[in-house]
Amino acid sequence: MLTQLAEKRDALPDWVHQPSQAATYPLAFIAAAQGRGVDRAALFALAEVPELRLADPSAKVSLFEVAQIVAAAYLLSEDHCLGFATGDSMLLTAHGNLGYALMCAPTVREAMGILEQYWHLRGRGVKLQIHSEEDSLFMELTTEVSFSPTLTWLMLSSILTSMLRGIEFLVPVLPQGMELWLPGERPEGFEQWQERLPQARFGRHRIGLYLYGDLGLLDQPLPTANTEALRAALEQCERESLLIERDDDIVHRVRAILLPGTDGYPTPEQLADMLHQTPRTLRRRLQERGSSYQQLLEEARLRDSRRLLREDLEVRRVGEMLGYLNPANFTRAFKSWTGMTPREWRRQHQAD
Repeated sequence: MLTQLAEKRDALPDWVHQPSQAATYPLAFIAAAQGRGVDRAALFALAEVPELRLADPSAKVSLFEVAQIVAAAYLLSEDHCLGFATGDSMLLTAHGNLGYALMCAPTVREAMGILEQYWHLRGRGVKLQIHSEEDSLFMELTTEVSFSPTLTWLMLSSILTSMLRGIEFLVPVLPQGMELWLPGERPEGFEQWQERLPQARFGRHRIGLYLYGDLGLLDQPLPTANTEALRAALEQCERESLLIERDDDIVHRVRAILLPGTDGYPTPEQLADMLHQTPRTLRRRLQERGSSYQQLLEEARLRDSRRLLREDLEVRRVGEMLGYLNPANFTRAFKSWTGMTPREWRRQHQAD
């Protein structure tokens, strides 16, 4: 499974390699696997994900890294129902500001609307759509990327179980009709979960949580409702949304980390490693946005040369800090950018 995942790495969409997933979720799979006797260090070694990447529970990891960890947890535990165990242990508080907003919502139905609106805050890979009719409601999950059937099964079963437990936490009395619609065949060991889950229907083309019957129960006031706290939680969710929109741009992210150090600017290989991608993937993603490493490097050199020339540094030293060992090469490059030599530019801007 891990070999197949590695072979797919460069063919997957670029966003799969961006740090968009809360570390809470792979940590839950790790904890579930440990509960089945799996050694934590062996799991990280098999997944080829550094344990330090998950040292901070508030950190973000890529969907690809999550897939590596889920695959390793499954291979070492040999538990086809590991997704149920993971989702079963996940409290609403595990979902950050979004989870807090759900707890503070006036009703379960309004909490579902908030969940649908801000679902993207907890990562990409699976989309949520809620289809509501007079006597039924379907919380449908659709995958955005094609992993192996086993990986997809583990992730979807975990998400659905977590959604179910969240609803149960919010309202003790649920509609009489509730079903889990799942892909694939009934997994080995499911009988241990049968009594702890609603009716499960396997081999479905549509995946999700299906509720039917007296849906008026979803409109009853929640005991945890809090208008002021909800407003504050939603404000935090909006801030997170803005950060995601900004950080989703690979060009912006490269610009932010393309800074000169003691050894000059990061190489393409070093940049790719910092962004948890392969050099080939980084090059392709930049090309898709009409950019390249060399173009962004020249842009960074112009940006930093202007900043450094405002300081009391020799022009030769500025050139060296930007990676030009020959001062004449720096002067030539700077004049091509600005139409002036570094000294001319400095004199003109000394009063700024």
